[in-house]
Amino acid sequence: MAIFVTTQTPKKLLSAIKQAISEDDVATWSLHGEDHFTHSAEQWARRAWFKARIEERRIVFNIVPPKGRIVSRATYGIYHGRFIEMLLNHFDDQFENASATAMPTVNDRIRSRTATDE
Repeated sequence: MAIFVTTQTPKKLLSAIKQAISEDDVATWSLHGEDHFTHSAEQWARRAWFKARIEERRIVFNIVPPKGRIVSRATYGIYHGRFIEMLLNHFDDQFENASATAMPTVNDRIRSRTATDE
């Protein structure tokens, strides 16, 4: 599952997201390193990370699991839904479209889910 954010200014938007997180304007996400985001709510913290990648006219956020673990369906859904929610609440004037894929993409660092993954 990946999040695709279409924008005329992907570098500027990614910088604004990082700044808002570092200044606590966005309290529900934290930044790790240069380009890894994780949910900061205690229940969901560090269950996964999004790794940001700039492409022409968009930012792609691929999901990365904790070392040696997989991402559960619940975490999958919460992370993608809440990240897009954060974008809409704080940056709606800086992008045209945000969408999430239903299944992992080639750049997500997880294996495909099965019915028993939770």
